[in-house]
Amino acid sequence: MPTNTTSRPKSDATSALGRPAPVPRGSWRDRTRRKPGIGTAYRVGVFLVGLAFIALGVALAVLPGPLTIPPVLIGLYVWSTEFSWARRFLDSFKAKGKDAWRHAKLHPVSSSIITIGGLVLAGAAIWAVSHWHLVERAKQAVGLGG
Repeated sequence: MPTNTTSRPKSDATSALGRPAPVPRGSWRDRTRRKPGIGTAYRVGVFLVGLAFIALGVALAVLPGPLTIPPVLIGLYVWSTEFSWARRFLDSFKAKGKDAWRHAKLHPVSSSIITIGGLVLAGAAIWAVSHWHLVERAKQAVGLGG
């Protein structure tokens, strides 16, 4: 019984994190990628740095405070410097951002009302949590408060 001895191309076999984003030939990144151990370590490092920013953005989403989206976008940008799939994802976010900005410029009154309404609702939620001590009550309800 014959066995299949064909091997996958090197780019598919060594790229568990996705196909590398294109870089100029002869650049520092190109020379780094050509060294098997260093190239892989660099890609893993880029992945971990991007993941750290995205995790920070997710943490900021559940913790009180602004600036939830920028760390996620920074993480996506870091990934897009090395991974083609992230570059395509970031390009779609850029297009959606441009569309949203264009819509806001065409409809300034409704965009302002929605933005101000969201800020007022967020302020009311923060006030209610603080006024009625909802965090402390929730801790006591689950047995974490003393």
